[in-house]
Amino acid sequence: MTPLKLNVTQDGDRLDRWLAAQLPDLSRARCQKLIEAGQVVCNGEICQNKKQVLKVGDRLEVTIPEPVALDVVAQAMPLDVLYEDDQLIIINKPAGLVVHPAPGHPDGTLVNALLAHCPDLQGIGGVQRPGIVHRLDKDTTGAMVVAKTEVAFQHLQAQLKAKTARRLYWGIVYGAPRESQGTINFPIGRHPGDRLKMGIVPPEKGGREAITHWQILERIGNHSWLEFRLETGRTHQIRVHSKQIGYPIVGDPLYASHHTLNVKLPGQALHAHQLSLIHPLSQETITAIAPMPVHFEKLLTYLRQRQT
Repeated sequence: MTPLKLNVTQDGDRLDRWLAAQLPDLSRARCQKLIEAGQVVCNGEICQNKKQVLKVGDRLEVTIPEPVALDVVAQAMPLDVLYEDDQLIIINKPAGLVVHPAPGHPDGTLVNALLAHCPDLQGIGGVQRPGIVHRLDKDTTGAMVVAKTEVAFQHLQAQLKAKTARRLYWGIVYGAPRESQGTINFPIGRHPGDRLKMGIVPPEKGGREAITHWQILERIGNHSWLEFRLETGRTHQIRVHSKQIGYPIVGDPLYASHHTLNVKLPGQALHAHQLSLIHPLSQETITAIAPMPVHFEKLLTYLRQRQT
C-alpha cells in the first residue's frame, strides 16, 4: 500500500497523539501499534518511540497494512434499511445492537448482519469493522451509514472529517436549560479514572476537539427534549457534553446513573434522527430520517402526562 504522506505544521505534539488527530478514523491505540510495527517513518527514519516530539517541517509517511481475511462470520438478521444502493447503505439501528465485534460481543453485531446482507462488504475499510464509517453506541438508535465500496468509504470519511455530513440527534435530558439553544465546545478523551467512560480532557493530555450544537424542541417540566447537531464525532460526544453542561441524557447508565425515573428504557434516550450526506458518485444530497423509536415516544408521553 502507498504510504500516507503528512507534514507537521506545529511544534511540540507527541507522535502518537498527533497521528490520531491527523487520522481520525484510527484510534490512538491503533496509531501506537503502527509505530511499534515500524509502519511510521519520520524524515526518512523509522520511528521507534510513540512519545517522540514532532517539530515544524517534519515529514511523515504512514503505511496502513491492507486488511487481511475477515474473521467475522455473516449472520442473517433483520435490518431496517432507510436507503441503499450499490455504494452505501443507511440503516435504522435499534437499541441493544452492537455495531462491530469486540471483547464480550464476538458476534450478533451489526457487522455480522451487514455481511449477510452485503456479501461484498468484506475488507472495505478494515477487518473487524468493514464499511463502518461512524458508529452509534450500543443503546443509541437511529440512522447510520455504511460504505459498500472502498471509494464510498474514503468519500464518506472525508465528509465527516470536513464536517459536511449533517447529523441530527434527538435526546431527552434531565433538567430544563434557560436558553433555547447553544453550543458545547469541550475536548473529549478517555476518562483518566474509568476506561469505560470518556470525559472532558485537555488537548495536552490527549483530548480531541468536540463541538455539539443543541436547541430545545420541548420543555416538559424538569425534563427537556433537545435536538443535537454534531460538528465532530467523538465517542460518547453528546452524552459527555450533555453531562458537562448539567443536563445528562435520561437513562444513560454511564453518565446519569445517579438520576432515577420510573420508566424502563433500553438505554439512554438518544436517537440519531436524521443523516444528510453527499453521494460519493452522483454528488446528490441524500437525507435519511429514522422515525422516533417506540420507547422514545412512550417516554415523551409519560413525561407530558406527569405535567397534566
